[in-house]
Amino acid sequence: MQTDEQRRLLGAFVRTRRESMAPEGHDRRRRTPGLRREELAARAAIGTTWVAWIEQGRDVRPSAETLSRLAVGLSLSVAERDYLFALAGRHDPVDPFAHARQAAPLAISALVERLDWPCYALDPAWAVCAANEAARRLFVGLFEGDAAPNLLRYVFTHPAARVLLPDWKERAARLLAEFRRDYSHALADPRVRGVVEWLQENSPDFRESWDGQSVLAREGGTRTFRHPDEGMIRFTQHTLADVERGDFRVVFLQLAEKHI
Repeated sequence: MQTDEQRRLLGAFVRTRRESMAPEGHDRRRRTPGLRREELAARAAIGTTWVAWIEQGRDVRPSAETLSRLAVGLSLSVAERDYLFALAGRHDPVDPFAHARQAAPLAISALVERLDWPCYALDPAWAVCAANEAARRLFVGLFEGDAAPNLLRYVFTHPAARVLLPDWKERAARLLAEFRRDYSHALADPRVRGVVEWLQENSPDFRESWDGQSVLAREGGTRTFRHPDEGMIRFTQHTLADVERGDFRVVFLQLAEKHI
């Protein structure tokens, strides 16, 4: 549910971005700043009335497609586009894994890099926003491609995960039950909802486990991996929450036994 404050902030953001854009053609020297509403509406292929109502903070609910066209018309950056959709309370139809949306807080990234054991950090959507070299070697396939690595997508859709995790079914079910607990605190985040919706559409295993409604706290314990180069490795997993950003998690794997 979008609040009055969100509508006010959304309107101010759209108006400020519009007024900061240089007009095209012979009107570049006119006195009024930036684009007119009708010019933005034309660029975004939406109605001028929609632009006016959004800027005025009215209680309207533009669709995700309308917001997407507005973001293109305003030439928004990735971060600005995220901000637009978050304030509007809508899920961005663009692939939620396309970009790393949230950088790890400095305290987290510094800790991750200092540990010799595999260590990584998760943002609210469980994208891996920081990882040391040991983690990159361990999680085969997770860091491939241009998209931001996401632990849930990796476990439920990447073939390498089913090889790496010898007890894949139990690990995947537990991982999702742990995520569901975090999800309850991130319902207002359109990107987090987008990750869930994408996985429901693209992974029958995720969909079945999600419908099971299991909820677990993140706990440590033994984690076994079948690495293609290192063989069977056993770790003890530990999870920390950042005191500055409670929606971020740091996970590190303390080596317990190798070549078991």
